[in-house]
Amino acid sequence: MSGKTFTAEEVASHNKAGDLWIIIDSKVYDISRFVKMHPGGAGVLLTKNIAGKDATEAFFGLHRLEVLLKPQYARLQIGTIEGQQEIVKPLAAGEASQVPYAEPAWLSPGFHSPYYTDGHRAFQKAARKFFEEIVQPDAVKHEEDGKRISQDVVDKLCELNIPAMRIGPGKHLKGRKLMGGIVTPEDFDHFHELILNYEVGRLGTRSYVDGLLAGQVIGLPPVLNYGSPELQAKVVPEVLDGKKFICLAISEAFAGSDVGGLQTYAERDGDEWVITGTKKWITNGTFADYFTVACRTEGGYTVILVPRQDAVFTKAVKTAYSSTAGTSYVTFDGARAPVANTLGKVGSGMQVVLSNFNHERWMIVCTSLSAQRRVVEECLKWTAQRVAFGRPLNAQPVVRARLANMLARVEAGQNWLEFVTHQMNNMSYDEQSDKIAGTIGLLKQYITRSGRETAEDATLLFGGRGITSTGMGKLIENYHRTSPYDAILGGSEDVLGDLGVRQAIKKLPKNVRL
Repeated sequence: MSGKTFTAEEVASHNKAGDLWIIIDSKVYDISRFVKMHPGGAGVLLTKNIAGKDATEAFFGLHRLEVLLKPQYARLQIGTIEGQQEIVKPLAAGEASQVPYAEPAWLSPGFHSPYYTDGHRAFQKAARKFFEEIVQPDAVKHEEDGKRISQDVVDKLCELNIPAMRIGPGKHLKGRKLMGGIVTPEDFDHFHELILNYEVGRLGTRSYVDGLLAGQVIGLPPVLNYGSPELQAKVVPEVLDGKKFICLAISEAFAGSDVGGLQTYAERDGDEWVITGTKKWITNGTFADYFTVACRTEGGYTVILVPRQDAVFTKAVKTAYSSTAGTSYVTFDGARAPVANTLGKVGSGMQVVLSNFNHERWMIVCTSLSAQRRVVEECLKWTAQRVAFGRPLNAQPVVRARLANMLARVEAGQNWLEFVTHQMNNMSYDEQSDKIAGTIGLLKQYITRSGRETAEDATLLFGGRGITSTGMGKLIENYHRTSPYDAILGGSEDVLGDLGVRQAIKKLPKNVRL
């Protein structure tokens, strides 16, 4: 960029084809050669209210700030307007948004929280910087091309032990350096984990959120909690270090939320299990090296860790979101696994399966709520800069009413989530199963339902841009298309709502009457 300054009058003299300048936020751009390449056609730039004029309002009514930051457009800047300063600036990597409600209140200046310490704040800032600089570019790329997360990104995630931290506090963190040493394994808690999930969810690339090793988050805990010491010693390090990938294989075409309806069968053959059957909608299955598989056995349900082999076939399931998630249909055609790969006792597989659900559902709530909050931020920005009928959109009472509902939903969800997270920090796993399994189910139902309401509101506020996969409304389009996933994954919201009510009924005191 040239350090030259110009007056508005000088810019105004460059207002025709072959000699065309414009002003955007105090910056002067020479777009003479760019005109013919403009995606919207040359005529848009040659109109009297654009050519040689301050086009700031028009630009931000059509484009995102990130457009100006791309090298091919940034190089068009030739100077600035004398006496003016830029107003619209990108956030520095790791910096929190200053838009009201764009961040949880504890990240907003002047607000306080009983849950977060200065250590959490330092951890969040480092996580935000890492995800923006390292993960976001990969997320955008593979959300579009459908390929799995890049191995170099996996390696960098593992250097900071982010995949290990996303499983939560526990023995698997012992001896690991977390986020470059910002937090010790002993001090790491569920609020640190919530922060990581929040940063994952705000990427705005829903399928990549699952592709970012979500299969490990739900597939490795059964090995950690129920695998033999020998099995753990082999599998856990290679998975947490990004050398191998794992997924959880429970759902079938025959049975989704009805886990008791599983048809995949395993039978003993000496010191091996022989597994036959199919699994469907398995996250990360297309690139998994291990499958944590729920099977029918002679003694009931049993969970077995099955390594990838010639008798295991995976193919991508085409869904509404990108194949970067690795969603798969898995066929076990007489696949074999050592009996030593049994997770838990034979016939006690249902306990293994159910013990995994609370954490999975809580994780989904974290990422889903974060994505919803990101959409709220987009809507607050858009309705302030979009002019319709001579006024910003947010001057319309009906627009403000939609925004009010969006803000109320996301703030209510945040407070409920933080309350549940605090209980997780102070309860044993058995206490969690007894006291808050139903609460987590109700919370997930609330978050996923409110998310779809927010998706609908956001789409209406963005109009045609909200159903366009690129440009101003790209995050809205992605969220509107993919928000139903959270209502289904980890247990459908109707089933989870019923779980919450049944647990409440079960705990009704016998001695109460109206």
